[in-house]
Amino acid sequence: MATVQIEKLLATVIQLKASDLHITVGQPPVVRHQGRMKRLETKSLDNDDCTLLMKSITPDRCQQEIQEKGGSDFAIEYVDGYRFRVAVFKQRGNIGIVMRRIPSQFLTFEQVGMPEAIRSLIVRPRGMILVTGPTGSGKTTSLASMLNFLNDNYDRHIITLEDPIEYFHKHKKCTVNQREIGLDVPDFKEGIRRALRMDPDIILVGEMRDLETIHAAIEAAETGHIVFGTLHTSGAASTVNRIIDVFPKDQQDQVRTQLSTALIGVLSQTLLPKKPEGVIAAYEMMVVTDAISNLIRENKVYRIDSAIQTGRKHGMFLLDDTLFNHWKNGLVEKEECLLKAKKPQDLAAKIAAAERGQMSDDDYEDDEDDDEDDDDDDDEPPPRKRR
Repeated sequence: MATVQIEKLLATVIQLKASDLHITVGQPPVVRHQGRMKRLETKSLDNDDCTLLMKSITPDRCQQEIQEKGGSDFAIEYVDGYRFRVAVFKQRGNIGIVMRRIPSQFLTFEQVGMPEAIRSLIVRPRGMILVTGPTGSGKTTSLASMLNFLNDNYDRHIITLEDPIEYFHKHKKCTVNQREIGLDVPDFKEGIRRALRMDPDIILVGEMRDLETIHAAIEAAETGHIVFGTLHTSGAASTVNRIIDVFPKDQQDQVRTQLSTALIGVLSQTLLPKKPEGVIAAYEMMVVTDAISNLIRENKVYRIDSAIQTGRKHGMFLLDDTLFNHWKNGLVEKEECLLKAKKPQDLAAKIAAAERGQMSDDDYEDDEDDDEDDDDDDDEPPPRKRR
């Protein structure tokens, strides 16, 4: 009975093109549709309902983990290749479930609006590329698009370490081995260590969540591999700070030096509701040039945003510039842009000026031709307007 029920709920999610299904005690099932939460018109669930639904989809090893740790994450396959990432958890002693729909098809770079700089970064012979952003910002989809692009065009050995595996990659031009944490390998750190003995070209680390994993990933990138990783940070500068801050104070100088040579790019992203429907990604792109490498090594991370602004010829841009362009092109509401902005007051002022018609087309591409870095300012001024 519960199996039939969960199948009906998943069919509804697919039919509505919803992103998530929420199951919890005391209300009907809820879907997230175009960013908004919407209750389904069905009965309110009690703990027995939720427990039956959980047991109908949860592998035995995960049910044991729920008993021991209060929660478990895994992925399931539904009909026609549709897959869902599942988080089961206890709340107030009852069972709760959140299921996220994994798109059944890989999206092209054009479909996701991928920054042009990514194409050249992912085919480099070594280095670390980080995809960052809050939960639910499309990081997994972006990484899947990158791996699929490589798989279509280059002969490489790709090893992924995922918790859980979401997108399944077939062997095309690449050989792709996907390892699930907890099932195929105990943890990310061990997965990276083992991967280095498997003749990899590319290693994907699903989540860089602790010191050991981050350290192993940096060392793998230094030794002639491309490493893709994800972090829950927003923006390139905060990503660099987050990595360095994970380490003890006495190791931070050494890590700065390692990171300045290993890191080759940071793609930060967030998702916004798109007009009239759907969602759209907004990106920030940092390419690690010699100038940015020096800023990381010399602990002048606060100047990275200025370096991104003046590095457009390398394909760099800030998140707030993308948000402004989305608004200007009529793709998103002003309020949504300001909610996601890193400097909402500055963006609001820029939008207000544009609404009053006080910006020329040249102002929209502010600093486009400035390639030099503002390396002489040791304090943290706002980006300077060139004369």
